[in-house]
Amino acid sequence: MSQPSPATDAPQRVLRSVATPREALSRALALAGLAALFVLCLAWELWLAPTGRGTLAVKALPLLVPFAGLLRWRLYTFRWLSLLVWLYFLEGAMRATSEPAPGAWYAGAEVGLSLLVFVACALHVRQRLAAAKALA
Repeated sequence: MSQPSPATDAPQRVLRSVATPREALSRALALAGLAALFVLCLAWELWLAPTGRGTLAVKALPLLVPFAGLLRWRLYTFRWLSLLVWLYFLEGAMRATSEPAPGAWYAGAEVGLSLLVFVACALHVRQRLAAAKALA
């Protein structure tokens, strides 16, 4: 992998150094929602209402990948994470309508958390693109 040139990385560094409070809030919401979604998926499959031998806990592992990008304010990470969480939304919606009470509640929480992460990521991307447009 090659290092990005200073000319191509400059707009990203400028935006990170002058992040508005709204950008910081949307990032914090995305991080908190992602962490809560990870904990919920892991706890749901291992302790709260396990399905089988707990092998579905593996579904939580892809949620660890975007943490580094969100912590580094990577716009690309916010973009693809907003698409990834729809898989968790779909799984939660399907399980909310097909499982008995405790599992359905956890599925509803998964749906809510995935929507929170999506909205936070979408807002963050929109704010960052508007800030870049204003600088240009």
